[in-house]
Amino acid sequence: QVPLVETGGGLVQPGGSLRLSCTVEGVFSIYAMGWYRQAPGKERELVATISPSYNTDYGESVKGRFFVSRDNTKKVVYLQMNSLKPEDTAVYYCHMPYYHYWGQGTQVTVSS
Repeated sequence: QVPLVETGGGLVQPGGSLRLSCTVEGVFSIYAMGWYRQAPGKERELVATISPSYNTDYGESVKGRFFVSRDNTKKVVYLQMNSLKPEDTAVYYCHMPYYHYWGQGTQVTVSS
């Protein structure tokens, strides 16, 4: 059973928004969480991280456009993506570093 499940991907036009969700099984509130992405032919890259105390960090290419948050009651981490660009097209993965868990990924395609 995959302990991390991403939802919310899809096709969006440039300039649009999407919100990804990652639902976690098991203990959640005490662990840092992250979002990564991988475009075809490219290495997986950091998108955003959020600590148990809600400190956040972002990859340079998404700063000011993407926002990560978490709901410890629902055991969900979110990625709000605004002002999307075609270069944001990738498979987005949820990550729990402590256990080296990865979700199955969700495709985000930004295209007109």
